[in-house]
Amino acid sequence: MLWPVPGLAAGFERGIWAEQHGYDDLWLCDAEGTEDPIALAAALGVATRTVRLATGVVPVYNRAVPVLASGVVAAAARAPGRFVLGLGASTPNMIERWYGLDYARPLTRVRETVALLRDILGGAKTAFEGRTVRSHGFRLAAPPAQPVPIVIGAIGGRMLELAGEVADGVLLNDFTPPDRMDYARERLATGAGRAGRSLDAIEIIKRRAFYLVDDDATGLEYFRQHLAFYASAAQYQNVLRELGYGAAVEQAIAGYAARDRAAIQAAISDEMVRRVFSFGDEAHCRALVEQDYAAGVDTIVISPQGGTAAAFARGAEAFAGGVVRGVRTHEGRS
Repeated sequence: MLWPVPGLAAGFERGIWAEQHGYDDLWLCDAEGTEDPIALAAALGVATRTVRLATGVVPVYNRAVPVLASGVVAAAARAPGRFVLGLGASTPNMIERWYGLDYARPLTRVRETVALLRDILGGAKTAFEGRTVRSHGFRLAAPPAQPVPIVIGAIGGRMLELAGEVADGVLLNDFTPPDRMDYARERLATGAGRAGRSLDAIEIIKRRAFYLVDDDATGLEYFRQHLAFYASAAQYQNVLRELGYGAAVEQAIAGYAARDRAAIQAAISDEMVRRVFSFGDEAHCRALVEQDYAAGVDTIVISPQGGTAAAFARGAEAFAGGVVRGVRTHEGRS
């Protein structure tokens, strides 16, 4: 697995290394300062032979769908049968502040992007007039030789249902801890039922961020900063409320309004951090991954943290050659 860290120039080389050291998937993020994940997947498609290459995830707002489809064709052609397109709504901060675009109707935008994208990748000439997406008269010169799986990043109930309805898989993150997996599976199954299919047709993937560290205090404070940042986004505020942290969310919102960093940090309890994120020694982090599998996750996206190249390397190397006993790959093998 690969999750490039902003500021660390390790994407391409670490991707080749990951395949050589037993990883099944490379999930390439679209984040501040990282290389374009579709372009990186195309490059890695030439440099690798067996590893699955996936974007985790590409926002639906910052690429016109025909442009997105053209990039998918390039990546899929260089990694036949190995490229997976992960899509998501992202956040208002990323879409509006970074890209200067409107963040409107995220659920509809994801639904319409998937529908139009499947038309284009299937070789059709576009004649699509949606509420958030439109295209007329575009056709790929050479559509992919085989279908490209589409995975939707989801944390909230409605997006989980949409993933179950229209996608080949769902990408969860740390805000779906093992004790919330039943809820996620129920919402996925509801969406799948609307499309006349079963939950078994959907690959359940989860990003597990972890920090291999020798003392808990360092990991606790590192992820407290992460959780405080997420608490500034409405989507994550809603999920934190669903997890039972409504009072903490209101305290964090008040802290942001007052620009009171201390109040924001004080809102994030140790228990919240431990429930959502993984940190500590290797045995502890492996045990948490085992819990994810036991809760019904099919594929774990190992996401080494720590903010430095050394910390990233330590995490990646710790799980090389197999994440846990009975590791499941994207093909469901053990």
